[in-house]
Amino acid sequence: MSAPSNTRDDKSPVIASGLVVFAATMLAIAGLLNIFRGIMAIAEDDVFVRTPNYVFKFSLTSWGWIHLVLGVLALGVTVGLLRLALWARTVGVLVAALLIVANFLSIPYYPFWSIIVIAICAFVIWGLCVVRPNRAGPDY
Repeated sequence: MSAPSNTRDDKSPVIASGLVVFAATMLAIAGLLNIFRGIMAIAEDDVFVRTPNYVFKFSLTSWGWIHLVLGVLALGVTVGLLRLALWARTVGVLVAALLIVANFLSIPYYPFWSIIVIAICAFVIWGLCVVRPNRAGPDY
């Protein structure tokens, strides 16, 4: 009788769910930040930089609605991620990618915040893509 080995395969479901919970937490933070940013932009707050000659020119209210909708989507996907649903991992990568694009395009309006959300979303994509579905159990 040999003792059970502590290989990576034995711990992969625990690691997988841990990475998904990490990604869900980060996506929730990014979603909340985008919701706050959206509300500030819709209210036409003075914290945003005015950029008159920007190529991707939308009104501040339009940017606000874009960020608000993406933030709400991110929070909705977070619930699915915490339930370890496969659809949530797929949609989570898509929403995080859309958040990256939206924050990249709105860097001139609020640069520091945009760069932070881009970094958070990059971690979300990494956390959701690094999990191997065939080893994580039946829920994946």
